[in-house]
Amino acid sequence: QGLASVFSGRISRKSVSHTEDIGDTMADNKRYRNPTEVQMSQLVLPCHTNHRGELSVGQLLKWIDTTACLSAERHAGCPCVTASMDDIYFEHTISVGQVVNIKAKVNRAFNSSMEVGIQVVSEDLCSEKQWSVCKALATFVAHRELSKVKLKQVTPLTEEEKTEHGVAAERRRMRLVYADTIKDLLARCAIQDDLDSKDYSNMVPAEKTRVESVELVLPPHANHQGNTFGGQIMAWMENVATIAASRLCRAHPTLKAIEMFHFRGPSQVGDRLVFKAIVNNAFKHSMEVGVCVEAYRQEAETQRRHINSAFMTFVVLDEDDQPQKLPWICPQPGEGERRYREASARKKIRLDRKYIVSCKQAEVPLSVPWDPSNQVYLSYNNVSSLKTLVAKDNWTLSSEISQVRLYTLEEDKFLSFHLEMVVHVDAAQAFLLLSDLRRRPEWDKHYRSVELVQQVDEDDTIYHVISPSLSGNSKPQDFVILASRRKPCDNGDPYVIALRSVTLPTHCETPEYQRGETLCSGFCLWSEGDQLTKVSYYNQATPGLLNYVTTNVAGLSSEFYNTFKACEHFLLDNRNDLAPGLQTL
Repeated sequence: QGLASVFSGRISRKSVSHTEDIGDTMADNKRYRNPTEVQMSQLVLPCHTNHRGELSVGQLLKWIDTTACLSAERHAGCPCVTASMDDIYFEHTISVGQVVNIKAKVNRAFNSSMEVGIQVVSEDLCSEKQWSVCKALATFVAHRELSKVKLKQVTPLTEEEKTEHGVAAERRRMRLVYADTIKDLLARCAIQDDLDSKDYSNMVPAEKTRVESVELVLPPHANHQGNTFGGQIMAWMENVATIAASRLCRAHPTLKAIEMFHFRGPSQVGDRLVFKAIVNNAFKHSMEVGVCVEAYRQEAETQRRHINSAFMTFVVLDEDDQPQKLPWICPQPGEGERRYREASARKKIRLDRKYIVSCKQAEVPLSVPWDPSNQVYLSYNNVSSLKTLVAKDNWTLSSEISQVRLYTLEEDKFLSFHLEMVVHVDAAQAFLLLSDLRRRPEWDKHYRSVELVQQVDEDDTIYHVISPSLSGNSKPQDFVILASRRKPCDNGDPYVIALRSVTLPTHCETPEYQRGETLCSGFCLWSEGDQLTKVSYYNQATPGLLNYVTTNVAGLSSEFYNTFKACEHFLLDNRNDLAPGLQTL
């Protein structure tokens, strides 16, 4: 209530534009529908289910792929093929007689590829109850035989669409380096399992779980171009993985998660597809099954094409839907032991990734431990959190002084503020100057000193920041901050400098300072033309800063205004210092 009284009666940020006229119309009639949206509803029949009367995950994957492909083709106006499917976590099973509702829409288009978001909900027709089953993200590539495809851009209108559109660029960045990232993380996160300490009386040789199956691709398995449906390949992969898992537990396992499917090449009608599956490792209540797909054309061929690989996590549920304890796996020497240890490392990576990427922002501790196993996902979350904040619709214009605007946003337990101005500096130049936090004390008195702790990679850096004490606190504050910078993915995208707190064992809290935390803050820089940049600073205030922020946003105090104007002078004074460095952007 206190916050509401501070900002009551403020002016809405929305300006009169064609896009926002459309948005107003959408709000009025509440019938807006994304032009790329495709919905599929399927009644689950006995032929779609397993022995328990539950929908086969393989069948669900086929429906998901088909719906997503139709959405991609609606946007592209030409045939599309599945390039990849991101990690999928299955929250609920679907029973015979229930309805599966699948909704897919294009989040963003790039040159010839596009990201499609998919939501799956099950519906009980008798009780009218609905359950979220899973969410998925697929990448499709448009394909024309006689001409190169250049996809038209997606125009996001709603807050949700703007968020997905902005974050899609960061997800694409992760996909492009996915294989190298996993390889690098596994090399640094090898977990040495002590096999000698395991109970050998309850161990199953991994070779006993090995499955090999072959499928002939027939016309019903392919699209109108003769390429095998990605969903069909995924369904076959799920089938052999389930058999391998069953051989370990001697029961009927339930698939809980699939790591990213990445299609390395197409297969066509007439191909023979060989599916190989084996249990890589078994943990207390879950197991990882690795699946590999190879293709060949003729029986005489000795060279097979690697089509796809995936890792699937299974559990065995009892009558109360609780996971049962599984037997240990005994790997074969050599390759088997490598897969065994890599599965342990992948489990740690998967848990870190799911924790950081999937959970709600308000539930994440402000300072997440920085670790080689989570750095790529923590960087992703850093950038995507800022882009999500930027995309919010309900920012309110609080004050404006000398073309410096202050906006505020009240949401849940967070208060966010946003400062904006236009500066006569090239956007790339401003990006270089602001992304090096060591120079921030030159214009921001809240940064007394900045130490570079770790240059993680070209775009991610960790700093230790010393800040003067806020009013009412005797001790100065210190922060350990991850700074993630991103160049524009496409025309119209901003340069992004995202900041968030992390913890490092080398920089623990000390009696000398009061440890501060920032959940989400940073800059977005939009090029407004030749030597003209719109500079926007965002900050999601944590409870420790709330009193300070509410004091300063009332009427845009000189504190905020002077700091942001000092930033402008810093950019103007140094706009020519790094000119040669712009060639590296």
